Amino acid sequence: MPRAAGHRAGTENLRRVLRAAVEFGIEILTIYAFSTENWGRPTGEVKALLSILERVIDRELHELHEEGVRLRHIGHLERLPSQLRNKVLDAIELTKHNQQLILNVAFDYGGRAELVDAVRRIISDGVPADKVDEDLISHYLYTAELSDPDLIIRTSGEMRISNFLIWQGAYAEFYVTPTLWPDFDKDALYQALAEYSRRERRFGLLPES
Repeated sequence: MPRAAGHRAGTENLRRVLRAAVEFGIEILTIYAFSTENWGRPTGEVKALLSILERVIDRELHELHEEGVRLRHIGHLERLPSQLRNKVLDAIELTKHNQQLILNVAFDYGGRAELVDAVRRIISDGVPADKVDEDLISHYLYTAELSDPDLIIRTSGEMRISNFLIWQGAYAEFYVTPTLWPDFDKDALYQALAEYSRRERRFGLLPES
């Protein structure tokens, strides 16, 4: 089947993962939908990904809003077609007061690009070099108002982070599963959370006695 069929299957899966996340008490969920490097894929595949995003917004926005999901975008919007960009902005505005779950959609996102943007904004704001620390840099990231991720799940068995939340995920727990994203369901998410609950998070320190 064409690659676009796999992408469509992945978006169909989003609804059940969101429902499971709410049931399990997850407050913030970030999905990596399209990286800055994905623009280098074949033109037909890129167009398909953009059209899939637009269809998902058209089809799912009302229900997500009714269920209290707050939509946020991290990354760039400038390269999106104007109609799609406006739909993304409208979805963010519509759901901005919802509190059941925050859904970050990383679209045209790259961890390195995010850090470059943060540094440029720090310089533009005239911040003295001796005032730059980790807290300041975090304040200039796309996720400034949010806590860092506790758990990063990598589906399909790939053993790399692929330029995803490279600052925020410095001390996140990683969970790799051979399950492909379209097949990643409630049970798979539960297994990831169960494994996370067995981890000892030390943040570079020694374990407590």
